Amino acid sequence: MKLHPDPPTALNTVTAYGPGFIEINNVRHTRAVRVSADQPAVEWNVGSFEALRAADLEELLADRPEVVLLGTGARQRFPHPELSAPLAGAHVGFEVMDTHAACRTYNILVAEGRRVLAVLLLDS
Repeated sequence: MKLHPDPPTALNTVTAYGPGFIEINNVRHTRAVRVSADQPAVEWNVGSFEALRAADLEELLADRPEVVLLGTGARQRFPHPELSAPLAGAHVGFEVMDTHAACRTYNILVAEGRRVLAVLLLDS
């Protein structure tokens, strides 16, 4: 009799990305997306880097991530530290990179079994 649980076999991974889209498990998204290993990928309510607010990042804490990756579009842009203060206050790691790098990093962290949440912006 086996007493230990099976590891998850259906983790969400980024399967493709390009100008104007990100695919999660072969499902194409053409708007900003929020994805973690074990929850369905959903559209993120932030349409652009300029629209990002502290409350947008604070709501991510409900998923109890170990680390949050912010993909900022085609180029890396850093939000004001006040925006990420809720994550820092909760001792959640926060990494900012261009969206393509965030997609690659997300897949690596998921494969390592980390509790990662990626929020990925697309350029409009």
